Amino acid sequence: MRPFSAAGLLILACGSGPVGLARAEPSPDSATSPAPEIAGAAGGTRVPGARAPARAERQEAGVSVAAATVMAAPPPSYLGFSDTVVSYRFQGPSAEPGLFVRRPDGTAQGGFAPREVPKNVVNVFHADSWAYGTNLISLDILTSGSQDPAGDKRRPFKDYGATEIYLIYRGVLSFNKIFDTETFAIPGFVKDVGLSFGADINTKDTYFDAEKRAGTFGLSFAFDVPAGFVNLKVQGYKDFSRNGFAGNGPTPGIPGNGAVPGFDYSHFRSVEFKLTPEFEITYTIPLPFTGLPLSLAGFNTIILPKGRYGTINQNETQLEFASQTNLVLDVGQLLAGTPNRVEVFAGFQYWRNKFGADPRRTINTEEKALIAGVAYHLK
Repeated sequence: MRPFSAAGLLILACGSGPVGLARAEPSPDSATSPAPEIAGAAGGTRVPGARAPARAERQEAGVSVAAATVMAAPPPSYLGFSDTVVSYRFQGPSAEPGLFVRRPDGTAQGGFAPREVPKNVVNVFHADSWAYGTNLISLDILTSGSQDPAGDKRRPFKDYGATEIYLIYRGVLSFNKIFDTETFAIPGFVKDVGLSFGADINTKDTYFDAEKRAGTFGLSFAFDVPAGFVNLKVQGYKDFSRNGFAGNGPTPGIPGNGAVPGFDYSHFRSVEFKLTPEFEITYTIPLPFTGLPLSLAGFNTIILPKGRYGTINQNETQLEFASQTNLVLDVGQLLAGTPNRVEVFAGFQYWRNKFGADPRRTINTEEKALIAGVAYHLK
């Protein structure tokens, strides 16, 4: 989750969610213009009642960092361009709300400290533009270190890391293209307004048993900038998920998580969060002054509180903020004069109140992760 022009460059955005790696979005203009050219294991323990709602990472109509500087092939009559990218990235230390380790603090049992998790991520991304808008599909396969153990009902905490699969679809319908007009463009400010929509689907093989199903719907604003690309999405966000801890009731011995006689804990196993506003800003800024085929690309996402979470919905979700910025270097262009084929990238991700978790109720909700990876365009 690239330099971006009105003709059809892709931009960084962000998952799985989250999500997740930096992601890109094609320009609606590219549909009609030629595109120039983007816990238990290992000493850790989970607090069942404190786990945040399952929401992976990932924000804007997303694609891997590799799509940051993608150059489309000559457009066919109906499709503007199409690009498929395979990438690998390492990110860490990642945060997993509710995951902690005990460390000496002068007391008999020791204190709780957030458990840091390294992750290896493989991403397959496809983006295309057509006569009336754009489509994006991104598939993340995220493998955690043993600090974030896999688990199930028979064996809650296994001795190897969990695997998460996160699928994103995003689409935009351009009002200017649909109505064959420039009414929705204000020169020097906004070049297009569109209808944005999408879906997130994930699963993760942990005892928490996340199974997210989310949808987004709203407006997309493409700003008219001299170089690169800036997009704003104002959307409604609706999240359905699953809470394996709530399905089993509270865990004895965890403060504030005692059993309530006669309470129907299974009622909270399937979680439906409230519809809430979401704001996404994605951008790509070329850096020609460096003398290198280098771009700065990233996203910022805000999700307002979406309801309650916990074994008995005892905790209120908080405003969630995620930000990622990457430097993307087109190695193919630099070394062999073949642009938009091989790229390397490095960046930083900050995630506050991850998944909407309240840091006063849930440990390990703030992520500060370094990112590094490589991407290859299949074309």
